[in-house]
Amino acid sequence: MSEGSSASGDSRPAENFAGQALPEGDAHAWYLRGLELLGRGSPAAAAQVLQRASSVEPGSRSVREALARAQFDAGRYAEAADNFRMIVEASPSDDYAHFGLGLALARTGHHAAAAEYLALAAAMRPDAAHYTEALRSVRVTLRAQDKARQVGPARQVGPARQVGPAASTQAGPDTTPQPGPDITTQPGPDDTTEDNR
Repeated sequence: MSEGSSASGDSRPAENFAGQALPEGDAHAWYLRGLELLGRGSPAAAAQVLQRASSVEPGSRSVREALARAQFDAGRYAEAADNFRMIVEASPSDDYAHFGLGLALARTGHHAAAAEYLALAAAMRPDAAHYTEALRSVRVTLRAQDKARQVGPARQVGPARQVGPAASTQAGPDTTPQPGPDITTQPGPDDTTEDNR
């Protein structure tokens, strides 16, 4: 997720702020520092810096996208979804924002909504294999959820036998649990999905 859209570049030249104190309130400096931290694999730190840049420049799509990417990479999926949604609302033709929103929604468990945004992203950029792969993965999850709802809770094949300490306190001859047809159903090879991630 930390690789943004190609359209997110800024026309100002990049400056190296490593080890330098950043000027107070300079959104561009915070943006560059956030991208640097994100590129180094420090998404939580990047999100803090980019949040500051976003508060100074709330209308900057580049800053908001970088912030959403950092939040996603830091595991802050609901916040990432909120920021990607703001980009989608402001620019409905932004395929990467749809993609990011779809991924973030999937991570928060909103698979049906995720599939809608991922389908839009894939339709806008059919050449982007990672868009179609993400959509396929979410659709597999949705099918598995639908199948689980149709099957319902695990059913017992026969009468349940008591197992554990309570079984040994029952009166009567041998109360030791015996293997038999009273096991609960287990998923078989047909119940697994193609995507075992």
